[in-house]
Amino acid sequence: MKDIKTYTLTNALGASVTLCNIGAGLVSAIVPDKNGNMGDVVLGYSNLNDYFGDGPCAGKIPGRFSNRINEGRFSIDGKEHQLVLNTSDGKHHLHGGPEGFANQIWDSERNGNIVVFKYLSKDGEAGYPGNLLATARYTWNDECELIIELEAETDAPTIINLTNHTYFNLKGEGNGDILDHKLTLFAHNYLPATNELITTGEIATVKGTPMDFTEGKLIGQDISSDFDAITNGKGYDSCWVLDDFVPGETHKAAELHSEESGRRVELLTTQPGIQVYTGNWLSGSPVGKCGRPYNDYEGVALECQALPDSPNKPHFPNTVLRPGERYEQKIIFRFSNN
Repeated sequence: MKDIKTYTLTNALGASVTLCNIGAGLVSAIVPDKNGNMGDVVLGYSNLNDYFGDGPCAGKIPGRFSNRINEGRFSIDGKEHQLVLNTSDGKHHLHGGPEGFANQIWDSERNGNIVVFKYLSKDGEAGYPGNLLATARYTWNDECELIIELEAETDAPTIINLTNHTYFNLKGEGNGDILDHKLTLFAHNYLPATNELITTGEIATVKGTPMDFTEGKLIGQDISSDFDAITNGKGYDSCWVLDDFVPGETHKAAELHSEESGRRVELLTTQPGIQVYTGNWLSGSPVGKCGRPYNDYEGVALECQALPDSPNKPHFPNTVLRPGERYEQKIIFRFSNN
């Protein structure tokens, strides 16, 4: 097995991020609060080996296709492909399967404040067609922006949907739940899903529902609502359709703020959607950096990505990648303390 490596990047303010070649993941982000005190605001594990096969997929890049694909099936050019089925009920494909990108050791190289990770996903891996070379480039700058550039090329038609699966707790990891965090989503629509969390294909307005974060509200405000999208997952675990999506252009996706710490993270992306998962099933995960396992709702994942099950929803933005094309997406985490 390849060696496990970590890289710590520190900016002029003394704020730092640590990256790991397991799943090309973010394992810590140490940024100042309103009083200038540094704290780690992303969930992760004290033992790096616990990143292999962890249920939460903490901080890592899932792939080849993030989120769920209905019954693990899709067709390209009339040819049907069957992927590994790995949801808890054994019916669907999730995050690229148990041997997906998040559970692989990527090749890695550091150049100053940039770390580049690469992974070659071979033809047939988890059922996906084509040899696909994925690249994740992380840049940490003096404005406390973590810029994640995701790229891929293939030698046969395939599907791709990469994201970063970091869980944020702006009070500091291990310091309680995120129900008191204020979340704003730049999205007036979301994707309804079945009770197995498969998108139905409908694009629905958030207006008048507990899914409305357009004006910003505490995550906990409506999390106990009797509303299918919430009761299906014991909390929020849905994809919102971003308002300002234009292919290739960066737009605002979300803003998360803790009044207690004063910390804020803004998310910008080129992607069309954002999955919000409020850590509804974190209990039972490995021991966190705080020295104990996390409880439910101790972190929120904000996953900028393609719309789930896009290969089976022709009206969703395209997720097919063909030889000669280049997949390019960007996600930015912009931290501040005001």
